Amino acid sequence: MRNFRMVLQYEGTRYQGWQRQGSTDNTIQGKLETLLSKMTGQKIEIQGAGRTDAGVHALGQVANFHADTQMTQTEILEYMNRFLPEDIAVISLKEVSERFHSRLNATGKTYCYRVINSAIPHVFDRRYVHVVEQQLDIDAMREAAQYLTGTHDFKAFTSNKRGKKSTVRTINSIQIEKCAGTSMEVLGTQDEIRFLYRGDGFLYHMVRIMTGTLLEVGIHKRKPEEIAEILASGFRERAGELAPAKGLTLLEVRYQ
Repeated sequence: MRNFRMVLQYEGTRYQGWQRQGSTDNTIQGKLETLLSKMTGQKIEIQGAGRTDAGVHALGQVANFHADTQMTQTEILEYMNRFLPEDIAVISLKEVSERFHSRLNATGKTYCYRVINSAIPHVFDRRYVHVVEQQLDIDAMREAAQYLTGTHDFKAFTSNKRGKKSTVRTINSIQIEKCAGTSMEVLGTQDEIRFLYRGDGFLYHMVRIMTGTLLEVGIHKRKPEEIAEILASGFRERAGELAPAKGLTLLEVRYQ
């Protein structure tokens, strides 16, 4: 049995997230498994590095699957990209050791959350950004982000209330940068803000809740120092709103 590692890109807009579901076949994992099972004549199960939510995108999702096939890596790659929907693509595929597991072997991930801070629509970016019309205070958000970096119990920043696993995670860095939005760049606008999160792992909804909380700091609904109190409380209700899924993209998964 051979083990194959893939790097994937997808636009999550029309899918019910990454994870296979019994009630629908409209998931990224479901589409991939159906195609690979048809290609090999075997039941194929895919392991993804991260279970992105419905509407979340990926530029560098990693997944692996085992298959008993004589097809070459190039043939599998070409077959998948020929028959996958146009909003899912396999960027690379290679055979790896039997023991490689895309989720268990991952040492870190990087996510980007995009915000348009303007009342002017960005037509060509609308599926990938969250629009905030109120002026955002970037310095205040950067100050608040410092409280989130490091190793903490992020129980207050997850929607999973029944999880028995540890909610301790390490955030290596949070960068908040202002840049030109792609669709409006010709007009010289500087109204896109990107939140770049780099950490060893993230809980269910964690990035979106952190972003929602930082945005509340940005509009002066909260003070930066409140972040420490939210972390210490462990209560989801103390943190900010869940930012919309469409602004979030999984950029990369890291391995040793």
